[in-house]
Amino acid sequence: MGAKTENPAKTSTPRLWLPVLVFLATVASSSQVPSSTAEIQSPDLNLILQRLEDVQHQDPAQTRPYEVTREYKVFRGDDKEPASEVMAQVNFVPPDIKTYKITQARGSSRGEKMVREILDQETESAKKGHGSEIGRTNYDFVFLRQENFGVVPEYVLLIVPKRKAEYLLRGQIWVDASTFRIRRIEGVPARSPSFWIKNIHITLQFAQLGDMWVPVSFDAIATVRLLGQYTLTGLNIGARTPSSVLP
Repeated sequence: MGAKTENPAKTSTPRLWLPVLVFLATVASSSQVPSSTAEIQSPDLNLILQRLEDVQHQDPAQTRPYEVTREYKVFRGDDKEPASEVMAQVNFVPPDIKTYKITQARGSSRGEKMVREILDQETESAKKGHGSEIGRTNYDFVFLRQENFGVVPEYVLLIVPKRKAEYLLRGQIWVDASTFRIRRIEGVPARSPSFWIKNIHITLQFAQLGDMWVPVSFDAIATVRLLGQYTLTGLNIGARTPSSVLP
């Protein structure tokens, strides 16, 4: 018998697929490069914090008086209708004087008491000056991720208070990547602001008032001892500065 010849179909298959496999392996390995590169090229946290602090110190809201009219609504449990509605006028006189007065209150007196406790905390925090600002003196920071607010990129940072104080929050902040202004803060107080409040989760939203950057809305979900869960929302419905009146 003559020598056995190999089937060309069998011998050519690996020779044809080998370059293809090499090519696919190259593509697969190269597709993993951007993710590791993205990690290496993540934003410089210290640079973000330096610019964040600079912007806060330059904000006219730190040195110019202003007044806001704020509407609060307090909901108990899963109720759709508010148990209380409270109107307050909040005034800030630089550098550290913030006062308020309740101008109208309807519904449960418990809701008004909660609003007063929140406003008392806000006025006490103002007295701390730089002791309550979002910066490296008061907080440790961790870069978490980048998000887009519409077309505007934002840096999301974890904030961890360096001491236990009711005017410092443990949570997250959203920083505008172009202006380095804080757009949003979410967290819980490092220390409970009141014996009656077992826990409270706070959300603050910021926006422009003239050329100042100030809180415009406030939301809190709190568990009150013996009374259960309450949700409190606050919204600025009017604002005044020495040079302007905003509707």
